Amino acid sequence: MYISKHTRLNQSIRASQLRVIDQDGNQLGIFSRQEALDLAEEKELDLVEISPEANPPVAKIIDWGKFNYQKTKQNQKTKRNTKVVEMKEMRFGLKISDHDMEVKLNKVRKFLEAGHKAKLTIVYRGRELAHKDIGFTLASKMIAMLGDTIIIDQQPQFAGKQLNFVIRSNNNAKVKNP
Repeated sequence: MYISKHTRLNQSIRASQLRVIDQDGNQLGIFSRQEALDLAEEKELDLVEISPEANPPVAKIIDWGKFNYQKTKQNQKTKRNTKVVEMKEMRFGLKISDHDMEVKLNKVRKFLEAGHKAKLTIVYRGRELAHKDIGFTLASKMIAMLGDTIIIDQQPQFAGKQLNFVIRSNNNAKVKNP
């Protein structure tokens, strides 16, 4: 059930006829606005418009303060439990040495272990653009060096003066290779 910030309560409900639901979720029937307000007042609870677009609009008899508090707590809990996957980028030159590439790939492995995705970018400078195939060879060499611990989300693509591809961790491979 979705409650917006502009939920109408008690006297602010404008509809003349309402489909009323009690605090246990049972449908009580269709009542006039005043009858529904009287019913809520009799139970010392609030009348809350849940679905204003329905015909007739749906209102629920609940303790608004308690309900709103529980919803806020639930939203905070789900917000706390969500993990944002960040995209980390590592840039490589076309003439990178094997040792430098290994150092950068170790850093990429740490990104992947932390649960991030990694965008690997091979940058072309000047006349290197005439040899695009060298970049694709370098990309396949990097993929081979990372082994089966990765999954390629986006295959190597040439865009402008860069060759990009995106990888993420292969969680199954982590279990096999402790």
